[in-house]
Amino acid sequence: MSFRAVAWDIDGTLVDSEPLHLRALLATCASHGVDISDLPDEEFVGVTLDGVWGALKDRFAPILSMQAWIDELNGNYLAEADRLIPMPQAKEVVAELSRQGIDQIAVSNSHRPIVDVNLRAAGVAEFMAFSLSLDDVPVGKPSPIPYLMATEKLDLLPNEIITVEDSLSGIQSAKAAGLVALGISHGRTSLPTADRTIEGLAEVIDYIGGTSVAHRDISRDFHDQQ
Repeated sequence: MSFRAVAWDIDGTLVDSEPLHLRALLATCASHGVDISDLPDEEFVGVTLDGVWGALKDRFAPILSMQAWIDELNGNYLAEADRLIPMPQAKEVVAELSRQGIDQIAVSNSHRPIVDVNLRAAGVAEFMAFSLSLDDVPVGKPSPIPYLMATEKLDLLPNEIITVEDSLSGIQSAKAAGLVALGISHGRTSLPTADRTIEGLAEVIDYIGGTSVAHRDISRDFHDQQ
């Protein structure tokens, strides 16, 4: 199989953003006197803010609107965005794939301001042909629509695209759209529905290897440079 593009998830895949998302959520809830300590920290990993609001709205005063809550939550996140760090080897792997002529895009369940700051924090914004945020699609993951839209915009067949995801909802979205889904576990997450589970981002290069359209052993080239 020849792969011509990689579609990246962002949160928890390219940038270590989940701790900041959790802090922003806790701060937003606390400002309204809402305690969510009964929920596990990973409760909303891969879930859209619409989904998070749907799960929590009954804990808030009826006067609070979803949009006001989302705006406050995103504001709390952006206020600490300078604390974001890339996932290990994120920039190096993305840069190498770009050097080898592999098209790259980003598909996220976050809103546009979050997507933009995350891509900059990961150091990969310049390598992305485009990105799709939750603001750009009618419905987010796990619907296949974000990846179907990405496939159409790339003008490629679904089986020519690999996606890299760290959540079950993202993998479900990608596979329903016909893409090959790599699940990045970072050694802590079980992703049984992925076509392949990887422990680190360098394995994306290993997976593509000589199957890219350039038919190059980019895995060997990359590891020789490390």
